[in-house]
Amino acid sequence: MNPKTKPSRLKPVGKPGERVYAIGDVHGCLTELKSLLLKLKADNDYRDTAKTYLVFLGDLIDRGPDSKGVIDLLMSFPYQFAQPLFIMGNHEEMMVRGLLSEPELLPDWLTYGGYVCAESYGLSRGKLLGQDPNALQHILRSAIPRRHVDFMAGFLDSVQFGDFLFTHAGIRPEVPLEEQNSREMRWIRGPFLNYEGDHGVLVVHGHTISEEIDVRPNRIGIDTGAYETGKLSAVCVEDDKVSFFTC
Repeated sequence: MNPKTKPSRLKPVGKPGERVYAIGDVHGCLTELKSLLLKLKADNDYRDTAKTYLVFLGDLIDRGPDSKGVIDLLMSFPYQFAQPLFIMGNHEEMMVRGLLSEPELLPDWLTYGGYVCAESYGLSRGKLLGQDPNALQHILRSAIPRRHVDFMAGFLDSVQFGDFLFTHAGIRPEVPLEEQNSREMRWIRGPFLNYEGDHGVLVVHGHTISEEIDVRPNRIGIDTGAYETGKLSAVCVEDDKVSFFTC
């Protein structure tokens, strides 16, 4: 669908007096993130004054070239135009759980994009290959600052503004919002993506790559595969207006 096509089934409205920008899966693409943030700041400066939030939809790390740089930037967050809110993606979940308490998850995390993340913290792939989970945990903890891990461990499952729900992967259809669980919000695909009914909110999500911003009557997908395509995308919600950005 054309990204300029506005969802029609729910006719959703954001929270009165507030503007929300949401950014899709960054995956270590620091250059693209900086460019997009400057574009969003310019857009915000052009608009009327409103309380502005910037929601990161998760998967800040892995696959792309500079996970460490992305986390360093967002922990300091020098962009004064908006209050940042961070959603946890499945990649942050695997890394955090593996480093804090479940080292058996680390081999899967590394093969799922974590090797590139570890390299951004100065670890060579050769140093990690062939290590058992406990050894991996020790090596990775020695390189990845605990403040980075704690920062990601504090990420949210979702955030709602009016009729819009922002989460990483989606929600389980026909389950009340208060009964949704963290795992599905970070991992779900088919049951959510294929559902054409009304969720009661319009879900803005990442997690599943599409060539262009994917606008449906009940959801908007904004993961345009930055680490593969160089295209990092965002959406702005204000009242009943929805607009889109890609760098």
